[in-house]
Amino acid sequence: MDSHASPLTLIALLAAAVATVGIAVYGVRLARTTSDFLVASRSVGPRWNAAAISGEYLSAASFLGVAGLIAKYGADALWYPVGFTAGYLGLLLFVAAPLRRSGAYTVPDFTEFRLGSLRLRRLAALVVVLVCAVYLIPQFQGAGLTVRILLGVPGWVGAVAVATIVIATVAGGGMRSITFVQAFQYWLKLTAVALPALVLAAHFLGNRPATTELGAWLRPGGGLGGPHPLYAVYSLIVATFLGTMGLPHVLVRFYTNPDGRAARATAATVIGMVGVFYLFPTLLGAFARVFTPQVLGSDASDAAVLLLPESVLGGLAGQLLGALVAAGALAAFLSTSSGLLVSIAGVVSTDLLRGRIRDFRLAALIAGAVPLALSLVVVSLDLSRTVGLAFSVAASTLCPLLTLGIWWRGLTATGAAAGLIIGGLTSGAATAISVAGGIPTRIADGWPAAILSYPAAVSVPLTFLTMIAISRLTRPQPTPEIARIFVRLHAPEGLGLSTDREPGLRPAGTG
Repeated sequence: MDSHASPLTLIALLAAAVATVGIAVYGVRLARTTSDFLVASRSVGPRWNAAAISGEYLSAASFLGVAGLIAKYGADALWYPVGFTAGYLGLLLFVAAPLRRSGAYTVPDFTEFRLGSLRLRRLAALVVVLVCAVYLIPQFQGAGLTVRILLGVPGWVGAVAVATIVIATVAGGGMRSITFVQAFQYWLKLTAVALPALVLAAHFLGNRPATTELGAWLRPGGGLGGPHPLYAVYSLIVATFLGTMGLPHVLVRFYTNPDGRAARATAATVIGMVGVFYLFPTLLGAFARVFTPQVLGSDASDAAVLLLPESVLGGLAGQLLGALVAAGALAAFLSTSSGLLVSIAGVVSTDLLRGRIRDFRLAALIAGAVPLALSLVVVSLDLSRTVGLAFSVAASTLCPLLTLGIWWRGLTATGAAAGLIIGGLTSGAATAISVAGGIPTRIADGWPAAILSYPAAVSVPLTFLTMIAISRLTRPQPTPEIARIFVRLHAPEGLGLSTDREPGLRPAGTG
């Protein structure tokens, strides 16, 4: 594909990068303790935290991928933005406040607090690293695609540039630093996707002959591609609705709230902010079916948002809007990658290393370099497809662990471990096959291919059933101990039951 570079595009990309680094440097000045690096000393208010969560959650899959899939598959792909948003309702109802009340710093930290097993904590840490790594790979790939299309340079240049900025900002200031960065990047991304959508809507309304073509995307299509498209839709719904409750980089942000009440308010605010954002990629995807049909049958459907402004408007107006979109795309890669890297670095530094600031920085360097290398060699799928696989892994592992751990007293460490292993192996294997080279030709039209492409409908129920069944067969925690834990998780604020503690210290009553 030819480059659509312009001086304005290059200036916009540089401005977004410089603004990110500048805000991060400001945050670095405020990051002095381990608590600052891991959870911003639990001092982030609901509105600020909601903007930061929205900033990191609205990844390349949201900014580019959703519009690309709607351009490619029509209304059948609407389940992506609906699921990505609706997942926060489950997080609001079932996870946010109890998780914050636990006083944990990471998901593995919560796991040990709840079930009292150091081995299970280490297994949960491995799962967190797996989920975040799978999610990081498409962010770097998307950065490479964007830079290649906009500037005409090799794809690896964009991936390396984004990885370098992310590693530097995360290692420099941790959670305290990227909170400021991600909040700024949400508003940049919203502006960068909303303004082009509104301008193109005005252009479309003055272009009546295209009305019939645009209406075509609303008609029922042929599903999401591949065999058994109805199964693919149902599996996608399961993955996106439940996967949010298991995304480590989202969950860790609720640890930064002062208390459970603030965590619940944060989740409610995120639903509104994310919901507003997704209106615009959906609109851009519809316009792409009319104005950039050349990308619909290609592997570059993710480029639809990048190509639209200049393809439709041309001239200076198209270049200005294209430059704004480019800046928003770069912000999408940077913000989500930063959140993922903080999650991995926090888990690795506290569970595998000694939990010092220098350990966090070393973990950030390694955790950024490995997914970067993988992004350069594995198959590049549609961004939302790859992220959908990461959601499947999260929904099949950490979501059942947290949901049952918070709401079911009968969960045992053995049952949780069995479920994590089964869910991780089934969803992880499907993801590995999909990104390592695709589905084998001999099964490309059957149920095995459908399940490998969209594993959540099988792997999620299997994980829940495994955790429940094995927990029934193993010895539960002592009644007084589990009672104390559930009081901590579910008692209202104001009763003096906070379990906040220094990272790396194990809570009383755990084994």
